[in-house]
Amino acid sequence: MTPAEMEKRVVRYGDLIPCKTAFIDAHTPGSDQKENFTIIGGGVSESADQHVHINDTPGFNIGAAGQPPKCRNSLHSHTTAEVFFVLKGRWRFFWGRWGDAGEVTLEEGDIINIPTGIFRGFENIGTDYGMIMAVLGGDDAGGGVTWAPQVIQDAAQHGLVLGENGQLYDTKQGATLPDGVNPMPVLSDAVLAKISEPTALDVIPRHVARYLDLMGLAGKSPAKVIGEDAILPDKPGFDVEFLGRGSLSDNPISIEHSVVLMPMRGHWQLSWEGGASTLNPGDTCLLPAGFAHNLNPSMTGEASLYRVISNDDPAGPTWTGK
Repeated sequence: MTPAEMEKRVVRYGDLIPCKTAFIDAHTPGSDQKENFTIIGGGVSESADQHVHINDTPGFNIGAAGQPPKCRNSLHSHTTAEVFFVLKGRWRFFWGRWGDAGEVTLEEGDIINIPTGIFRGFENIGTDYGMIMAVLGGDDAGGGVTWAPQVIQDAAQHGLVLGENGQLYDTKQGATLPDGVNPMPVLSDAVLAKISEPTALDVIPRHVARYLDLMGLAGKSPAKVIGEDAILPDKPGFDVEFLGRGSLSDNPISIEHSVVLMPMRGHWQLSWEGGASTLNPGDTCLLPAGFAHNLNPSMTGEASLYRVISNDDPAGPTWTGK
């Protein structure tokens, strides 16, 4: 692989192209300043304006959300995994039918594997623009999201209607639902009554890992963060590892499955037969299965990186181990 070919597999943080109309709450006050990024795969965006940086998927999608202070993402649910780590800022994640079943605050580098099938939202509670990086299970990221009924109702008051086809229509811009396409129905009370309302005690111990703990655990080898036998036990269709300065030797790495590298801190040199590249915080790099390479921090100081690895497990609901 030439350096030019590798660069096509790297999405630079500074080159990310946002979409400000990705979801149904794009005009709702309090949520109308958020930016959505689809980095690998089309994600779950509902807007035809969404730019996709890399179309090929390794069994999961990579995306990001950028928001100014006090901006929130509305309550929704997923059928496959939704994993976030905080790249910049301070974020509050909350869940439940009305968003009051539980909450947790995450700092930079912290990671959360949100249980499937529950309503969840998140809010930038920092003092500056914040960014969270996301991993979504499945090549189709679960096929979309399901919104809490009040989100659909609020959006309609601000001109946005979601069709059953998963596409948004802005009535204030003159758009109407195409013939044969009905509005997305809201969930019935009977369905809503069956949706889980886990407490913070249910979620935080099993679904949240803290950056400083991971730095210690990755002192001499990669820390397994999400996986069947990992710190956060789950089988979402991919594994997540955390790497620090001392996690890797100078020996070449060759992993059977596709790999996505997502630096958190510091600068990392990726080298292979034929070239080298430097990966920086916020960059995303997709490596093909079986690709032999070396990976090491390229400068002194703090260095950390999340590594997402595809596997043969099917994407689906959060694994309970039962």
